[in-house]
Amino acid sequence: MEVAFVRRRIPLVLAALLALLLPAATASAGSGQITLVEAPDELLERDPSAALDEIAALGADGVRLLVAWERVAPSPNAGRAPRFNATDPAAYPAGGWARYDAAIDGARARGLKVHLTITGRAPKWATPSKRDGLTKPDATAFGKFATAVGRRYGKQVELWSIWNEPNLGKLLKPLYQGRRLASPQVYRELYMKAYTGLRSARVRKPILVGELAPQSNRNRTVGTIAPVRFLRSMLCLDDAYKPVRVRGRRCAKLPAQGVAIHPYSTILGPFYTPLIDRDNVTIGVLPRLTAALDKAARAGAIARRLPIHVTEFGVQSEPDTFYGVPFAVQSDYRSISERIAYLNPRVKSFSQYLLRDDPPRGDFSAFESGLYPHGSDQPKPAYHGFRLPLVVVPQRGSSTRATLWGLVRPAKRAGTVAIEYRDRGGWKRAGTQRFGKTGYWTKRVATKAGREWRVTWKAPDGAVHQGSATKAWTRPWRKGR
Repeated sequence: MEVAFVRRRIPLVLAALLALLLPAATASAGSGQITLVEAPDELLERDPSAALDEIAALGADGVRLLVAWERVAPSPNAGRAPRFNATDPAAYPAGGWARYDAAIDGARARGLKVHLTITGRAPKWATPSKRDGLTKPDATAFGKFATAVGRRYGKQVELWSIWNEPNLGKLLKPLYQGRRLASPQVYRELYMKAYTGLRSARVRKPILVGELAPQSNRNRTVGTIAPVRFLRSMLCLDDAYKPVRVRGRRCAKLPAQGVAIHPYSTILGPFYTPLIDRDNVTIGVLPRLTAALDKAARAGAIARRLPIHVTEFGVQSEPDTFYGVPFAVQSDYRSISERIAYLNPRVKSFSQYLLRDDPPRGDFSAFESGLYPHGSDQPKPAYHGFRLPLVVVPQRGSSTRATLWGLVRPAKRAGTVAIEYRDRGGWKRAGTQRFGKTGYWTKRVATKAGREWRVTWKAPDGAVHQGSATKAWTRPWRKGR
């Protein structure tokens, strides 16, 4: 959950534009894709009931929660490990589980799926330095903790993953030993022990590898390793995807049922294509990850055609003066990004981070990617755009034709949306469109430059919901435009 935006303003390239202008999605593209919401403050730091009610009402399929090792472990600041059965959840302080119990029980009571990420920091006694909880955590001890988590929540969780953003130097150390990458092999050991621990606890649901931050930077202490480069190293592959020996041994095939990525973009939104480091993966270049996974599978390092899970994603908005876009642009960028994920048949889940913005921190490290501003009960346009995403896709070679792509997220059965547009002045009705039980729909429409669109949906309980105003995007938003 560290900001991975870059400061460069790389121009929009033709490939990114063509990807946006692809034909409308078919029902086979991503109709089984689920949507998760991550709201750590609302779900883990207070009574989660109100937030869970809202997440369910918005139509999300589930929530993602991070179980932090040091927050559950006994004596986390001690230099010496306490004596206890680390695989037995009953041996941990009862209060350590309480926040997770409330969130998981509440989610399941509302029919929401739970994705659980077991992560650091480690208790200090589980690291060589006994200081930071991040440098070379004891993989064996972590595996025992994963066993305890699996025994406590194994029957309640639908999706699992191991360690949040291990390619980020702020969350796992060391990045390097001399000139060689170090954290990928540190992570591999953590993952393997935790995977074994979960399976020994009779967890049978999918376990994801990765949870990777999207972009690299050059700080060798707290920087980020590009996600594809990190994966290659963790899978014991060289830059040509040829197996290499680690400590004199060849690596076995890594057990995993999917790969998790956090493909945040920049102020350029879904249009951005990282050119300097082609091992970076933002939302606009998800095929880079697909191609890398397929090459790794051909090398025997992982299973073939592993699914991709976008387990953390958001669009930074105002009041961030460096990376944030206006509220209306945030809503459009979020919907366009979701459509990109939908069009990729390998993507099985898509996440919204956050429900509510972080408190301001005085720099660009806070997340203003929520559906609410911090300290306000007035939702952003992205709140309405999340419930009823709408994307206007211009037809290639035409300035007067477009395809609308939309989703009625809360829909549990077939229904109808009303479609409106405006050029100047008031809104005009443009007809209706039926959708199936998945909620997805498309419609070809006549349009013109600058035209805005929106949809209205009447829920079965009689409530009327309206999406945010949306327009066609063929280039990134820029300040002063």
